[in-house]
Amino acid sequence: MLVRDKINEDFLYFYKNGTNQDAYTVFGAHLVKNDKGENIACEFCLYAPNAKDCYVVGEWQDFRAGEIHMEHIIGGIFYAYVEGNLEWMRYKYLMHTWQDEEIYKADPYAFYSQVRPSHDSKIYDIDGYKFDDDLWMYTRPKTYNTPLMIYEMHIGSWKRPWDGREFLTFQEIAPELIKFLRDYGYNYVELMPVYDYPLDMSWGYQGTGYYAITPRYGRPKDFMWFVQELHKAGFGVIMDWVPGHTNKDDFGLYRFDGTYLFEYDKECDRENVNWGTANFDLGKGVTKSFLISNAMFYLKYFHVDGFRIDAVSNIIYWLGNKDRGVNNGACDFLRQLSKTIFSFDDRLLLMAEDSSDYKGVTLPADMGGLGFNYKWDLGWMNDTLSYFKLDPIYRRYHHHKLTFSMAYFYSEQFCLPLSHDEVVHMKGSLLNKMPGDQWQQFANFRLLIGYMIAHPGKKLLFMGNELASYDEWHYEGELPWNVLTYPLHNSANRFVKEVTKLYKDEKSLYEREYDPLGFEWIMADNELQSIYSFVRYANDYHDHILVIMNATPNTYNNYRIGCKDALYYEEIMNSDWDIYNGSNHKNVGHIMVEDYNQDNQNHSILVNIPPLGIIFLKAHYKETKKEDKTPKEKTKKITRKKVSK
Repeated sequence: MLVRDKINEDFLYFYKNGTNQDAYTVFGAHLVKNDKGENIACEFCLYAPNAKDCYVVGEWQDFRAGEIHMEHIIGGIFYAYVEGNLEWMRYKYLMHTWQDEEIYKADPYAFYSQVRPSHDSKIYDIDGYKFDDDLWMYTRPKTYNTPLMIYEMHIGSWKRPWDGREFLTFQEIAPELIKFLRDYGYNYVELMPVYDYPLDMSWGYQGTGYYAITPRYGRPKDFMWFVQELHKAGFGVIMDWVPGHTNKDDFGLYRFDGTYLFEYDKECDRENVNWGTANFDLGKGVTKSFLISNAMFYLKYFHVDGFRIDAVSNIIYWLGNKDRGVNNGACDFLRQLSKTIFSFDDRLLLMAEDSSDYKGVTLPADMGGLGFNYKWDLGWMNDTLSYFKLDPIYRRYHHHKLTFSMAYFYSEQFCLPLSHDEVVHMKGSLLNKMPGDQWQQFANFRLLIGYMIAHPGKKLLFMGNELASYDEWHYEGELPWNVLTYPLHNSANRFVKEVTKLYKDEKSLYEREYDPLGFEWIMADNELQSIYSFVRYANDYHDHILVIMNATPNTYNNYRIGCKDALYYEEIMNSDWDIYNGSNHKNVGHIMVEDYNQDNQNHSILVNIPPLGIIFLKAHYKETKKEDKTPKEKTKKITRKKVSK
């Protein structure tokens, strides 16, 4: 069916009404094939209601203006049919507006584009890729009660080619990335924007070609293959997506037809002065149709597993300013987006990078919420990093920074991020933020990562954090992989690998992340010693882990701390083990539970608490033997040592 035959009053109504979900099937450049599958023509379709005349200007006719006139079909929709095999050809649109402006624009629905600094769109056959990831697509789980460990990644600066080329391709990256994710225990990768953008320095957050995978790393079908290969290896793919604002380059969406077609008409609502971008008017029907169709495009054509939306607070409130009130039209857009995505597949991820205290971000849209299933806990990230920057002698005065998060944690479904925003622009790497001598810096680093794993919530680490490097991230180069040849960095890296796998292996660390009964403070107010202790529960109460943290360089032997009614505890992870370059202040063997009241608990244990360390103690309710293989065996009677008071 030709595009021309799809253009009618009904299509225009739904597009302008904001309820169209496949606008890309009409707008843009679409190849026409004969019965043999050969390209014989290309259809061009454009929405520009302020244009009185539109033209296609293409490489095949040396970009001569005024030769290929587009027919006005209905209500601002222009159309042209150009014969010939035009695949891979560059093109743009020329519009003459009713205000007598002459405007050249890239195609907002183009499936491919020329590598920057050129801004031309390219004609590309987006159809025909045969995916081989059925197993993943049919069996990918919902993540609410399963581990979710996300690796945030900027493809262009993860690794660079050795042969002088600017970037590795999707085909080159995928095999190495799969091995890396498997080694580190991640199960999802989040890609910073991979649709087209002109300025490398923007990292993709100031996009222009929303439907065009950036040609920096390959063609659109190369990205389809990339996603497929990750799926086949058991890894999900999340895309960073920016529906809130757009680049202001003159060839992009900004003032597309000489009017603010997709943006707010009022400057006070539109202009993000600090970012140099313009806010989309998410209450406009054409903007809704453009963006929701864009999300569905990536779900259907590329099999991505969801989206992380940038700068949600700037969508919820006018220009991100709470004093200006809630932007109801934009919030309605988010609800509509959520309903559309989860109606398509309720196992998908929709994550909000939101710094506001707006309530109901992760409440379903049908219940009045915005409909995300996860929200980045930026409050946790900021409080935690500000705490860890302090010299341990001063941490007692800021003890609440590590306890405050649990006061609000169950108000939303949070993901704990240590993201790219915290390791750029002279903020320093995670390791560089840590106080003390070199040994203490690395101990603090391990404590920080261990604390993130122990705290309820899904997890996200930005690439390079796992290397424990002193270098902050630079988009121009690649990660400092060479630091792993140094013992201190290598041992810290080993800790990241193993504590990440611990999170995936221990049900108590993920099964009840959003259930208040899955977490219990044992010691939350010991600010004098900067010691924290809490319990994480699996669905089975007996399956729990006691976590103890010491945020000072002091060491404690035979420290009595309250616990639950187990028979004994076993140390299954300690950031101070010598294999992580710690002082090896550990707990060996069974730590027997005693009937001695401590920390408002009826039972307690004596433990060795390492300096600047975190320990994970797993509860056992019966003696375990090598021959214990069947769950039918009767549980031994628990006998504990009684301690006289």
